[in-house]
Amino acid sequence: QVQLVQSGGGLVQPGGSLKLSCSASGRTIRTDSMAWFRQAPGKEREFVSALFRSGVNTHYTDAVKGRFTISRDNAKNTVYLQMNSLKPEDTAVYYCASGSRLILSTIRQSAYYDYWGQGTQVTVSS
Repeated sequence: QVQLVQSGGGLVQPGGSLKLSCSASGRTIRTDSMAWFRQAPGKEREFVSALFRSGVNTHYTDAVKGRFTISRDNAKNTVYLQMNSLKPEDTAVYYCASGSRLILSTIRQSAYYDYWGQGTQVTVSS
């Protein structure tokens, strides 16, 4: 069992930055695929970013490329999402997720992740 606890988020003006954290307990997530998804009001949950297994290759949805950065600190068993140049359309509840059995072709699909954080609200507004 893995428990994921998120922190960060909040209200920020357009163009601002926020950093989300996702801390894991129960076991190491060193070799898990880790991802961030988001869900805006009235919309389906969508993929944002991921790290595939223990590698360093990162994956992003086109809407956040060049603005968001996913990273992992194995010593802290934590994954981060640094969000820069935030836009109003980034407003959503953000969720981290982990999975130990994903293959590369499924990394953007929420159904393949086993554990989820509690979600954290990010609001981008002036």
